[in-house]
Amino acid sequence: MSTHIVILAKAPLPGLAKTRLVPALGEQGAAQLAERMLRHTLTEAAAADLGSLELCVTPDAAHPCWSDISSGVRLSEQGDGDLGRRMARAARRALAESDRVLLIGTDCPSLTRDRIKAAARALQHSESVMIPALDGGYVLLGLTAFNPSLFRDIPWSTDQVAHLTRRRVRALGWRLHELEALHDIDEPGDLAHLPAFLRARLPPEITNRQLR
Repeated sequence: MSTHIVILAKAPLPGLAKTRLVPALGEQGAAQLAERMLRHTLTEAAAADLGSLELCVTPDAAHPCWSDISSGVRLSEQGDGDLGRRMARAARRALAESDRVLLIGTDCPSLTRDRIKAAARALQHSESVMIPALDGGYVLLGLTAFNPSLFRDIPWSTDQVAHLTRRRVRALGWRLHELEALHDIDEPGDLAHLPAFLRARLPPEITNRQLR
């Protein structure tokens, strides 16, 4: 089976990326952490070596910030609409080219190459796979078929995302394989779960006190 991984990412720019972390890290620090996590996600997705890899970005694929980050990776734009509309476009496009798609974000440093490979394997026996986030969302959604109901009228960035997605999958009569839930890094409190290698690479002005 051919696999297409789509990483959905915001440009790691101050005031745009990881804005909920600004109270702890400041705009510059939040943007720098966003870039570190984005690069880590790209590294792990590429190392999974499952097939084609796409970085689907917002707001503008032509922004200079992508020239180095996206080197060697297919770059596309998310387009308009809420997160659901943007994910739906990416999923539909990927499944027109490949047998299965893995949609992932950049907020979960624990989404390693081995977990990505495990998600792809699960799609050999089910129509969908999910890695839930412990905050009620999900960090990966994999599909072998497309249906817009999985992305429509979902209250994104709430604790209902994974629950509603499960209900939509069941309503379609599809099998859903779930893997271990992981931590997203979205709010200041989540920084307690930031791996040591990402803490070590933060700018020196972001102190241990700020990450407690």
